[in-house]
Amino acid sequence: MPQDQPPESEPVSSLPRPLLAVAIGLPVLLAVAVAAVGLVLGTSGADDPASPSDDNSRPLALVPVNAPAAESPDCTTLLGKLPVSVVSDGATLPRRELAAPAPAGTLAWGDAEHSPLVLRCGLDRPDELSPTAQLRVVSDVQWLEVQGDESSTWFAVDRPVFVALTVPKDAGTGPLQDVSTTIRDTLAKGPVPTQG
Repeated sequence: MPQDQPPESEPVSSLPRPLLAVAIGLPVLLAVAVAAVGLVLGTSGADDPASPSDDNSRPLALVPVNAPAAESPDCTTLLGKLPVSVVSDGATLPRRELAAPAPAGTLAWGDAEHSPLVLRCGLDRPDELSPTAQLRVVSDVQWLEVQGDESSTWFAVDRPVFVALTVPKDAGTGPLQDVSTTIRDTLAKGPVPTQG
């Protein structure tokens, strides 16, 4: 190796270290924020409105969604008559405490080992409800299913208020049956409003 060549030096950044840290950290923080918003809102805005954390024993924080009839007499009556526990995939899930301030017209079931099941009453008409939408009848209540990655949201669409039940994929049919029976016995049946 010839001795007249200077040794190669390490490249030096022209940015000060604090500015360099911000330039590297900001895109990472933005990606995490976008992922968190995607998890909370889902693909259609109706998927998984719960914000479950890894600690299912804490009060459940629910994000507010547009629910103009959440404080209506229909929703108040329904929430008062819903079961205190539901059976989900063989497990009996009690009512779950909601973090304050909880949105009006909401309740949830779950425990430390299971993802929450969230019910919301008084929502706007779901965008997916069209004249050709596939509906499923459970205990004389017509439901529209909107599937997400980890959960499905079922909308009761033939009552005076729209009711949504969001359940994890592994919940089974028990919660939907329990809620359907209460809706059938509590809220008057009406036409399905397939036109906005």
